[in-house]
Amino acid sequence: MGTQAAKSIDNAGMPLVVDASHLLIPHAGRSTPACRASQLNLRLPHLETLLARMVPVDSDTQAITTLSPPHERALARALDLGAPDGRLPWAALEAAQASLTVPSAGEGWSFVTLCHWDVAIDEVILGDPASLRVDETESHALLAAARPFFEEDGIALYSSSQPGYWLGRSALFEGLPTASLDRAAEQPISAWSAGTKDQRALRRLENEMQMLLYTQRVNDERTAKGLPSINSFWLSGTGVLPENVDIRRPRPKVDARLRNAALQDDGAAWVAAWQAIDAGPVAELAAALARGEAITLTLCGDRGAQRWQPRASGFGAWLKSLRTMLRRPRLADLLEAL
Repeated sequence: MGTQAAKSIDNAGMPLVVDASHLLIPHAGRSTPACRASQLNLRLPHLETLLARMVPVDSDTQAITTLSPPHERALARALDLGAPDGRLPWAALEAAQASLTVPSAGEGWSFVTLCHWDVAIDEVILGDPASLRVDETESHALLAAARPFFEEDGIALYSSSQPGYWLGRSALFEGLPTASLDRAAEQPISAWSAGTKDQRALRRLENEMQMLLYTQRVNDERTAKGLPSINSFWLSGTGVLPENVDIRRPRPKVDARLRNAALQDDGAAWVAAWQAIDAGPVAELAAALARGEAITLTLCGDRGAQRWQPRASGFGAWLKSLRTMLRRPRLADLLEAL
């Protein structure tokens, strides 16, 4: 979605129409130390069999510092949501699908995600909001408390279909670039909080909310249960929908089971998740290809995404694909390049 999209893009709570013939796998390659080491001996028989019958038809490689990660860019292309880095309009898409108020000219949408900032000696780490386990009662209580403060800054707040994730509508969000949660989670916030004029204007609201959240009964109850406090929020998925976008357009099937292990750099869990994906949706995609069905596979890492489709039939196409296969790197190298 920060994800998400904003939120994790497979967990945005939207009424999805899924195209099962297109499988998109975020965090398929990972550059963090433990996951990168785990790639060296990773065995994924169904994926290797599938790739042997497919060819790469498109690739997208950007700097690892982009605000929008490769899997969000790939999903945006599939949905025809062209936008600059950090402005893929996931919040606007959910708002449109939920039939919320149409924004006025010059207004945009943003996800407002409740989160926990872990304050260390020399930096502040953004905890992954997915680990907070915010329930619906907590989310509604905090929304009621926060709404007047946001309204003072011209931001209308709405609940979303997932607790802990709100939708904000404001002129501030029309052109505001923000980092996806899948980029920023478990990272120092200073690396992902750009100092644009609009973001500096939001610092006061951020400070007010931190003081407000500190006083909330919700946090007292969470502390008593041994749960992390909710002490701040994160903006992401900002922007406006392009004109004439079909908000019900089928989207690829996104399998995000690698996400948690990737963000935590847990090499063993990342391998286990990959093996489960390989035995499940990848094997199903290979079976569909064996039946002669048209399929697409998109693999995404920290820097890039590659889209694969079945190689064409005929001798000329076979010869061309044979040359491609002879030049194709081994699986570990392919994943490391993502």
